[in-house]
Amino acid sequence: MSDVAETLFERIIAREIPADVVYETETVLAFRDINAQARVHVLVVPKTRYRNVAELAAADAGLLGDVVLAAKAVAEIEGISESGYRVVFNTEGDAGQTVFHVHAHVLGGEQLGFFGRHGAGA
Repeated sequence: MSDVAETLFERIIAREIPADVVYETETVLAFRDINAQARVHVLVVPKTRYRNVAELAAADAGLLGDVVLAAKAVAEIEGISESGYRVVFNTEGDAGQTVFHVHAHVLGGEQLGFFGRHGAGA
């Protein structure tokens, strides 16, 4: 596990900091992002800390699967699974990662623009 200091997400998981929880299992916690970038913006966080998605994938592919399945569950709960949603993992500073505890952003509930420098969709 990277970095010794406790992250904001660990404090949310421990219920030391309040959050608007949308979904929870034994392995993940999903809660609304306080700085929402779309009508629906929920963070899915594994309860075990890994720095980023690459570290998680290398260490525990099953837990990565739990995060992705939780993102699907969040989309269903939020009513956006049919209209479409985006799941984003930011990895390190240039990608915008500011909390170094891996987390998936589930975004939707409105037409989302293309992303990246050139705005190309895929």
